[in-house]
Formats: sequence, structure tokens, C-alpha cells
Amino acid sequence: MHRLSLLERSILGLPPQNMSNESTTTRAKDQELPQGMRKNGKQWHTPRKAFRPTAGLTSYEQREKRRLSIAVVKAKEKELKEEKEAERQQRIQKIKDKRAAKEEKERYAKIAEKMHKKRVERLKRKEKRNKLLNS
Repeated sequence: MHRLSLLERSILGLPPQNMSNESTTTRAKDQELPQGMRKNGKQWHTPRKAFRPTAGLTSYEQREKRRLSIAVVKAKEKELKEEKEAERQQRIQKIKDKRAAKEEKERYAKIAEKMHKKRVERLKRKEKRNKLLNS
């Protein structure tokens, strides 16, 4: 490209141009100029940028912070799950204990119909002693 001298620029009415100023204006013009016709004919699509696989990389410190925060969240979730499971197991055990007590009471009621009251009480005490010895 032919450069205009300072004299020619003044004759044509153009402002004087420095080297640094020239490079910034050419960059601005490159960005403003249309790219031309696309080969595939789809001019309505926005132009895509080049694929840069290193563009999304984060520093080691940032990755460590993220890992640490995720680990803290997971530990808290695990703690809450364990607490919830413990409460659930307590409810289940309570229900089982109630059922066992109810069945034992019904069994003793059946035995009481056939036997004398004092004999049933002796059987209860004997069974309780056996349970304590076996456990």
C-alpha cells in the first residue's frame, strides 16, 4: 500500500498520521469490515470464533478450592443422611418393640385363660430370667 506523505495529506485535507495511530485504525477497520460471502451460503449465522481448548482452564488453586468446597458439601450431605437414617432405624426399632410386647401380652392372655393367674405370673418371671441369661 502506498503511504501518503505529510504534504500530500495536507493537500487532500487528511489529518497527519503516526505509526501507532495507523495500527489502531487498521485494527478497528478490520473489525468493522464485513468478512465477505460465506462458502456454505449461510450468511445469517453469526461468525464463530476459533476453538481454543486452553481457554477454559483454571489455575490449580481455583480447582483445589472448588474440590474442597465440594468435599465439604458432600460431607455435610452424608452427615445429614446418616442422621436421617438413624432416626428412621429408631422408629423401626420402636415399632418392632411394640409389636413384640403386644404379641407377648396376647400370648400370656391366651395362657391365662387356661391356667391359674399365679401360675401364669410364675411363667412370666421364669421366661424373663431365661431371656436375661441368654442375652
